[in-house]
Amino acid sequence: MIHLIVGNTGSGKTTYATDLKRKTNGIIFSIDQWNKTLFLDDKEPDDGLEWFLERIERAEILMMSLVKQLENAKTDSILDLGLSKFEHREKFRTFARLHSFEIQMHFLDIPKETRLERVMKRNKEKGATFEFEVSQENFDFMENWFEKPNASEMANGIIIKD
Repeated sequence: MIHLIVGNTGSGKTTYATDLKRKTNGIIFSIDQWNKTLFLDDKEPDDGLEWFLERIERAEILMMSLVKQLENAKTDSILDLGLSKFEHREKFRTFARLHSFEIQMHFLDIPKETRLERVMKRNKEKGATFEFEVSQENFDFMENWFEKPNASEMANGIIIKD
């Protein structure tokens, strides 16, 4: 089973993925961790969104290869990738359909005020889910970037409200 964890910045995707891992014994793929480990040290100040998107795309190619292996081993994959856009989620739904893998959407529908409070707290405390600081500017950008899953996407999905 492939679990798609969807939610805007600060919705608790990584915490939710960790809880889901305990329940399923699955493997988590967290894009924030991959970005921090593989790419952030190489980022130049003028590198923007396209720089990140290119690297995310390359990382996801490797993730898909690993997901195939996990599916063959009957092990769940938990994709904590943001999945902010319909098109991005559709890429993984198509991947699952092509390989006859079962998929489960999980949408963390958390109010903006709660999410912003969580992000500011995470920035300050640098706890277990901290990978890098999210500025107010980045948070605001994501508010406009994120596309909430539609009813069709969430058919048979799980919606978490806080």
